[in-house]
Amino acid sequence: MHVLLTNDDGIEETGLLALHAALSDLPDVEVTVVAPADDQSAVGRSLSSRVAVDEAELGYAVHGTPADCVVAGIQSLVPDVDLVVSGCNRGANLGQYTLGRSGTVSAAVEAAFFGRPAIAVSMYIPTGDEEFWSYSPDEDDYREAARATRFLVGEAFEAGVFEEADYLNVNAPLARDGTESAMEVTDPSTVYEMDAEYDDGEVTLHDRIWERMAEGTIPDPDGTDRRAVFEGRISVSPLTAPHTIRHHEALDALASEF
Repeated sequence: MHVLLTNDDGIEETGLLALHAALSDLPDVEVTVVAPADDQSAVGRSLSSRVAVDEAELGYAVHGTPADCVVAGIQSLVPDVDLVVSGCNRGANLGQYTLGRSGTVSAAVEAAFFGRPAIAVSMYIPTGDEEFWSYSPDEDDYREAARATRFLVGEAFEAGVFEEADYLNVNAPLARDGTESAMEVTDPSTVYEMDAEYDDGEVTLHDRIWERMAEGTIPDPDGTDRRAVFEGRISVSPLTAPHTIRHHEALDALASEF
């Protein structure tokens, strides 16, 4: 199996190195990194028309977005790829609203449109916003995320997982005290608590759900990705890439009147 490993935090990020180490040790698995040269967090599926590419120790550093990396990798740099793994992201990607915003998840979506199965992997860091940005996890902090990724890469094909799902969105807790977490299949949460505050010509946008998580109170029900990770389990959401199409009489009638 040939795995293309990418992320949105940049090719030198510790989370990517943790996954590379975990996957490279699998038998009959070759891993090639095609990752952004610098931080491309929260760029979604932004795409460039031309990007510079540098050879790197583990593969290629692309001066572009995660979607650029997947397109360049599959179509040019490493066209024999069987699976795309994106991550491990420093910070969780939980809830439906992150699926189009996250560069980590967007790389997996891009792969799915090429017919390649993919796994997006992120790690929840249980701190408030200010502490999160200054916290720099080491490779061992990603131990549970790496363990889950290694297991899924090694077992998902034979189990038929990708006959049903186009990609998996995996979120793992921060590894603590040598404890191993259980894995739960989840739905992305529908809870959305974005806020915007205007002050003296400037608007500050803030995702309030992180404060709720830091306080230890979340509104997400059982069976959702955020509830699972908040309670210390590894969340795996099986997803499809195309948006769902739903024909209905109201729009049909309106179009006929046009």
